[in-house]
Amino acid sequence: MRIAAASATARPRRLVARLAWLALGALICASTILTELVRADATRFIPWKDPAVPALALSELGGTARTLADYRGRVVLLNFWATWCEPCRDELASIGKLQERLAGQPFVVVLINHGEARARVADFAKREAISFPILLDPNQDAPKAWRVRVLPSSFLLGPEGRVRYSVIGEIDWGRDDAVEVVQSLLRS
Repeated sequence: MRIAAASATARPRRLVARLAWLALGALICASTILTELVRADATRFIPWKDPAVPALALSELGGTARTLADYRGRVVLLNFWATWCEPCRDELASIGKLQERLAGQPFVVVLINHGEARARVADFAKREAISFPILLDPNQDAPKAWRVRVLPSSFLLGPEGRVRYSVIGEIDWGRDDAVEVVQSLLRS
């Protein structure tokens, strides 16, 4: 009788252990898949076909009016984001790594906030120590002009001011393949 009782309590423990191992395996698989989705391989950079550059005239957090002409002569990474967007927040760290890797080169990151209040964006930028220029778009006109439907969305502009690539969704800008795409624009 003792053997039967011990066996009866061992079965649930084995089941729980098997389920735990199964859950761990599923987590590892999901993590691998998600990592692959975020990577920055060349297929994530979609060539921009439209010869026209969408309009962009917005104000920085400090109130200074900016247009794309202000950044001419530099490769520009325009990144549409919001403080409430978790993938956007995650991507900011990799954008920082890209900026570090290209320090001293004619490259600038410009963040375009998606319709949030100036105070909220300023608090976030201060708390997260964001050093990139942040343009505010309270009326959300820029995403319409740039055909942004997903946050984050990014655009790479060549030094002549022409849009070269779009990137839909979060990627790891610190990876070698992303850095190489930006460096190819710096060489052009």
